[in-house]
Amino acid sequence: MAEGGGKTGTTDDKPDFARGIPAGDLPEGAMIEGTLGEDKVLLLRRDGAVTAIGARCTHLGAPLAKGIVAEGEIRCPWHHARFSLETGEAVGAPAFAPLPCYRAEERDGRITVTGRRDAASRPEGAEPAKAPPGKVVIIGGGAGGHACAEWLARAGHGAAVTLVSDDPDPPYDRTFCSKQYLSGKAPREKTMLAPDGFYGGEGPRLLRDRVVSLDLGAEEIVTAGGERLAYDALVIATGAAPQTPDLPGFDRPEVHTLRSLQDADALIAAAEKARSVAVVGASFIGLEVAAAMIAREKRVAVVAPDAVPLAKVLGEAVGRFVQGLHEEKGVTFRLGRKVEGFDGTALALDDGSRIEADLVVLGTGVAPRIDLAEAAGLALAEKDAGGGIAVDATLAASAPGIYAIGDVASYPDPRSGRPLRVEHWVHAQRQGQHVARMLLGETAPFTETPFFWSGHYGTSLRYVGHAGSAEEPRIEGEVGKGDFAVTYREDGRDAALATCKRDTRSLEVEAAWDREARAAV
Repeated sequence: MAEGGGKTGTTDDKPDFARGIPAGDLPEGAMIEGTLGEDKVLLLRRDGAVTAIGARCTHLGAPLAKGIVAEGEIRCPWHHARFSLETGEAVGAPAFAPLPCYRAEERDGRITVTGRRDAASRPEGAEPAKAPPGKVVIIGGGAGGHACAEWLARAGHGAAVTLVSDDPDPPYDRTFCSKQYLSGKAPREKTMLAPDGFYGGEGPRLLRDRVVSLDLGAEEIVTAGGERLAYDALVIATGAAPQTPDLPGFDRPEVHTLRSLQDADALIAAAEKARSVAVVGASFIGLEVAAAMIAREKRVAVVAPDAVPLAKVLGEAVGRFVQGLHEEKGVTFRLGRKVEGFDGTALALDDGSRIEADLVVLGTGVAPRIDLAEAAGLALAEKDAGGGIAVDATLAASAPGIYAIGDVASYPDPRSGRPLRVEHWVHAQRQGQHVARMLLGETAPFTETPFFWSGHYGTSLRYVGHAGSAEEPRIEGEVGKGDFAVTYREDGRDAALATCKRDTRSLEVEAAWDREARAAV
């Protein structure tokens, strides 16, 4: 990129947009990151027009210049958050805060940025004149529950919302529990999803209590603390609970599961005294825990019945690649083995061998928390469809005014036509945002493509779509070198894509599948 013969001015090799850049440096479709004072600004040209917005994703600071633009939105390369180019509004999780917007001028062959302009104060389509949604009760303070409450609050209806959570902490980013916080790379306060004071005052009410029953006839929920809360709309976002195998010794205090922030606190405290850690289950959570314990300089072993970690989801080639990342850092694997018990000092395996461990972490899966819905008589999905609460294309459950989102919801996938229950953090957030829009008057079905990411020692995997198996994957690139895109097919169509170091490809496929899903409904 030319810099006007040195006249543009740079900061850290970024152009100073206050001085301007030659207009020819920004051809159609281009994006350039520069500065305006202390601000990082992104210039884009689309359909001839120049737009200036904040250059870094408000979620975790990813450089948006490495993302893509689709349907008037810019998509973050790391975690696929979406922002409106026109307003800066965060229109797709995991980001909630808007991007700053700037005034850009093109004159006499130069483009300059002259200052900030007003950004959006509420989601598009959620104008103050829109009828309020009535009393909204949300059960569950995880990804989906908070995202629904946050969207309604941004739309000016926070006071209508009560979020009931049996977690002692306010809503937090659960992905930190197995990644940054557990490994010691982020403090506890960085896990919080909302600023202090968001819940309370004129905003949503956060009720720390446990819901014990749903009274569908009276349209009320009943809490363990004795409250009866009436609702016009009820959103069930109860999530999932870790599964603990019924094995000798797995009730000992040295055995941990990891689901909540308090679980992470307990695991961090236990790790302070531990020398050796055994992880049971080579799941994404299990392997992320292994990486976190390596970061804490523990001796780590992973035990799983699978021949290759993650092979059922990612295929054998990618599974071996991930295994190699861990082995290079010192993790040992005992694969093809089952655990028979734990005596406080070692795991007993089915071949008679033992693995010394003074701390055990279970990564053995979760089950949707459907007890409230089942007791109330809401329709449930079949076990082979994930066994969650059955919802329609708008995420509405079988009783009027009730929705289910996140890990607990089994919804019709518009691309495959099959019921689908997805246990992904971002997907739950986007379902929460979708229900909020429904409560504000929209009627479109839910068509978001599932997405998740997983980090292993600085190597990140992105996965978009959903495939029931990883058989016969189509591999592009070199898996062994960590530069690849792997496509998984189902029923004769491309169903999912896993990538490493190919973020643009991941974004483009997600955008294409989003369009396909919208066209299918």
